[in-house]
Amino acid sequence: MRIVRFVLNERTGYGILRGEQVLSLEGSPCDGFAETGEVLALGKVNLLAPCEPSKIIALALNYRHHAAEFGRPVPEEPLIFMKPSTSIIGPDAQIVYPRMSRRVDYEAELAVVMAKPTRQVSEDQALAYVLGYTCFNDVTARDLQKKDGLFTRAKGFDTFAAMGPWIETDIGDPDQVMVEAFLNGERRQQASTNTMVFGVCRLISFISQVMTLLPGDVIATGTPAGVGPMRPGDLVEVRVEGIGALRNTVVAEEGT
Repeated sequence: MRIVRFVLNERTGYGILRGEQVLSLEGSPCDGFAETGEVLALGKVNLLAPCEPSKIIALALNYRHHAAEFGRPVPEEPLIFMKPSTSIIGPDAQIVYPRMSRRVDYEAELAVVMAKPTRQVSEDQALAYVLGYTCFNDVTARDLQKKDGLFTRAKGFDTFAAMGPWIETDIGDPDQVMVEAFLNGERRQQASTNTMVFGVCRLISFISQVMTLLPGDVIATGTPAGVGPMRPGDLVEVRVEGIGALRNTVVAEEGT
């Protein structure tokens, strides 16, 4: 099942995507929902980020080759950081290149969307708390990351958490899907999630020992090797096997 969040004539709602039709829902996918009977053409609605998380927990250096390209050791435990909810944008929205940065990178990732409150769960229990999966671009001001030594500014700008185009609930094994990034149609990243240092169940369990994950919260599972810069005018596309493609364009911040 593919769950979308959309806007139509200033009305925002959730729906189930079937082919080129959106079956409108009453309620939230995390709280229980029912079909309203309204059927909308996909081409008539604007898709939004498919959920509204209270927080995004992201992973650093969760692919060995990505750690190697930055000359960093593979972490012994999941290395987590947070992105604010204000950084979220959806499919076809614009990534704004901030004035204070001189290098902004794409980072293609598989993201996990939580279905219910998740606290201190075991790895064996972890998938029972998952609603589904989506594509994610962990946009990063690389020069500011290097300058600060911390991630908050570099990862936290408005528009720096692109996700979508929908939540896929039936991905199968999340540790066996291909993640790719394309810049202006040229493939720049490609790796299977089976090369992650820490798999999805380990990540959910580990994070839930630290903080409670709420319904709709997102875990961005880390990016493969091959990250690189984007410029205003570029089109960046994140593809995750079994989900689809997330496309966003890059624009300069006003006044640049």
